[in-house]
Amino acid sequence: MPYLPSFPETVHLADAFKAFPKGIKPLMEFHDVILRGPSPLTIGERETIAAFVSRLNGCRFCFNSHRVYAAFYGVDPTLFDRLVEDIDASGVQDKMVPVLKYARKLTLDHEKIEKADTEAILEAGWPEEAVYDAAAVASLFNYMNRMVHAMGVDPHDQVYAARLEAVLKKPLEARKAQNEKDIGSTNYSDWGKSLGLID
Repeated sequence: MPYLPSFPETVHLADAFKAFPKGIKPLMEFHDVILRGPSPLTIGERETIAAFVSRLNGCRFCFNSHRVYAAFYGVDPTLFDRLVEDIDASGVQDKMVPVLKYARKLTLDHEKIEKADTEAILEAGWPEEAVYDAAAVASLFNYMNRMVHAMGVDPHDQVYAARLEAVLKKPLEARKAQNEKDIGSTNYSDWGKSLGLID
């Protein structure tokens, strides 16, 4: 159901961006840098944070779309139910456990973040840049989730279920290989260009 009278009956994020294209270019560029730029975290790991934060926030549109992205980069799409229940018992790689706990705390209890949270990430073998990148992804999706909710964007469950099904037909090793191939890509800016919002 649209929250604004000018929006279509079924709202996509693209509809909100087309109606109010303020800051879209830097926002999409930031998505590209944070999610596709060089990082100690793979693209799949960053998309896992994006989808996990979105799931915690109950943002079905962002969860649906970024679960598909995570799967495209080799992440098991069934992981997220387990992460919500218990990160330690989810089966996620040990090294990602403190990163995802950090993302959860930034999302649900950000005022309680303390040095011990970042120390846990460093002690797991990550460099300091990984702490920054995890915080940037989590913060970006806390923002995006709230904008999606504010604009009444439909979750598009069936669309993304079909996309996920198509992605999972691709061999796992080929999907994992995309983590390296797509570093530096401009997926998000390209989407903005396809909407006619970025030159």
